[in-house]
Amino acid sequence: MLNIVFIIVGVALVLWGADRLTDGAEALAQRMNIPQIVIGLTVVAMGTSMPEFFVSLVSAIKGTPDLAVGNVVGSNIMNTLLIVGVTALVAPLAIARTTVKKDIPFAIGASVLLTLLCLDNNISRLDAALLTAGFIFFIIYTVRMAVKGKADNQEEAPKKQSVLKSVCFVALGLACLIVGSNLFVEGAVNVATLLGVSQAVIGLTVVAGGTSLPELATSVMAARKGRSAMAIGNVIGSNVFNILMILGITGLVCPMQMQGITIIDFVVLLLSILVLWLFSFTKFTVERWEGAWLLFLFVVYMLWLIKEATGAWRIAVFGFDIVV
Repeated sequence: MLNIVFIIVGVALVLWGADRLTDGAEALAQRMNIPQIVIGLTVVAMGTSMPEFFVSLVSAIKGTPDLAVGNVVGSNIMNTLLIVGVTALVAPLAIARTTVKKDIPFAIGASVLLTLLCLDNNISRLDAALLTAGFIFFIIYTVRMAVKGKADNQEEAPKKQSVLKSVCFVALGLACLIVGSNLFVEGAVNVATLLGVSQAVIGLTVVAGGTSLPELATSVMAARKGRSAMAIGNVIGSNVFNILMILGITGLVCPMQMQGITIIDFVVLLLSILVLWLFSFTKFTVERWEGAWLLFLFVVYMLWLIKEATGAWRIAVFGFDIVV
């Protein structure tokens, strides 16, 4: 029960901390007269990936690399299949041609790069440097495209808050992210041990689900307000940030040896983004029935993970067998 409390409190702190960090960083950026569209494509996008970043970084430092990589791979699969699926059921998603022709292919490229680098079950500092270089290229490209198109997308700037308040938000957000990540990882690892489930599976499911909550909330609310471009952009941007920024920086700090992440997980990662890309070509819209298919594929993958984790659809809990 204490481990479950750790997980719940950890998730709450991570999500709340990411929100405060994003607010503070956005306000500071406004003070420096950085264009709103650039803030949205960089600061806010990074903010929604902060839970994955801190959880993965803390996991790697604590010697649980399967949890770190599983968190990123699982989060991206959930982003593409679960979040886009649910969001499309709420409202069909209209996708811009630039997203289909440039953004999604970039996400596919990042997924392919990660798969190739992980074929030896190792993310070395050289591998991490390649991922980080890809992240820097993505940021430069995104900012240049954003500034170029700024004239066509003028918006009224929100009211600026004081520098002191902004700095306090950033500091408080970072503190909550660090404390929450530690609690979350500690609880998840202990629960995995008690259930007899590998850290890789916990990372692909429980941890990935918890850290994907910001993307889910952002995309669903954007779809409800008729802002489908923001919803799909949030998912694609988060996928790229998760792979290139999170695993790049985490690998530079702490090279990772993986054992529980299988080629099947990477195949699902690639297939999920390819299926989304295929659906995007149908009138540049993800219809409700296509969202239902994405959800179906997600459920099939989750069932497969459970079967692989238990061996016979059975989990031992405190000496008792629970048949799934």
